[in-house]
Amino acid sequence: MASVFPLADLKASVKPGSWVDTIIKGDCVAALDALPNQSVDVIFADPPYNLQLGGTLHRPDQSLVDAVDDEWDQFASFEAYDAFTRAWLLACRRVLKPTGTIWVIGSYHNIFRVGATLQDLNFWILNDIVWRKTNPMPNFKGRRFQNAHETMIWASPNAKAKGYTFNYDAMKAANDDVQMRSDWLFPICSGNERLKGEDGKKVHPTQKPEALLARVIMASSKPGDIILDPFFGSGTTGAVAKRLGRHFVGIEREQDYIDAASARIAAVEPLGKAELTVMTGKKAEARVAFNVLVESGLIKPGQVLTDARRRYSAVVRADGTVAAGGEAGSIHRLGAKVQGLDACNGWTFWHFDDGQSLRPIDDLRSIVRSDLAKMD
Repeated sequence: MASVFPLADLKASVKPGSWVDTIIKGDCVAALDALPNQSVDVIFADPPYNLQLGGTLHRPDQSLVDAVDDEWDQFASFEAYDAFTRAWLLACRRVLKPTGTIWVIGSYHNIFRVGATLQDLNFWILNDIVWRKTNPMPNFKGRRFQNAHETMIWASPNAKAKGYTFNYDAMKAANDDVQMRSDWLFPICSGNERLKGEDGKKVHPTQKPEALLARVIMASSKPGDIILDPFFGSGTTGAVAKRLGRHFVGIEREQDYIDAASARIAAVEPLGKAELTVMTGKKAEARVAFNVLVESGLIKPGQVLTDARRRYSAVVRADGTVAAGGEAGSIHRLGAKVQGLDACNGWTFWHFDDGQSLRPIDDLRSIVRSDLAKMD
């Protein structure tokens, strides 16, 4: 079973990280207030939707619809809901790292109010993602369009926040080498994935599909990151985070949900390191200047570089510049100069002779990057 951390014990604990990979039992704001500053990498929040349902809902055959009518989803007024939203978002802001991001999911009942509060608190909205449901619930009364989507807001702590994780290249590759769009198509949680009690009823009325959380986590975090869910419910965030090699911390006040989530997470087998390696592009690679190759001895002062067809040549100087025909400069500037062009990628233009063939100096930069990666 996943560890459960009573709120009183959390407040008394002095052991760093003792709350990681646990479910904290208690009110979300109080629990968040007990966590360390800037301690989590990603927050996924599925707050109460404040559906404001009036009476029961029946299908055309008069069978009762299993709707969300729990006490935790009910608020006295929009003002009360807004105050609640502001309180938990402020608490989230404190525990979120400067390089972290927050996701909030909701329906038309609440997402616009949550979005306004996010902006009032100076969060910076990166995207709104539309989750299109392949199998949405019908509109039984036939007086509105079928509600077939929910909206997720993805935001950073402020407009100047830098360094947040977005695995762009992995998302693009997974989408058949086309940029991942902001409309995602997934079925609602059903079948064997839907948790049910001994009575056959749903354990949680708004359980989210694991595929949705998997994309959120894969897009915006790295293995080893801490994912916080302040409205943990049936534990989808924790189960997916564990499977994908991330840490989790959940906050939940209902014991029935905690029991179900704890058993669910305990049954998850994490993927291996090879399966969890995140694809990255050139932008994510460590910056290596040409002079590093000279300083490391991979390229020596006085060595002659040429283009792939040996039309142009340049001599490497000790300061990491290259010279040809009375001109000197960076590998890029001189590459452009000898060709009469405005710009040039010197890494792919200039080549060295390894004794058997000409190879681009970019091959040597790859060696340096590999060495740096081993030191991490």
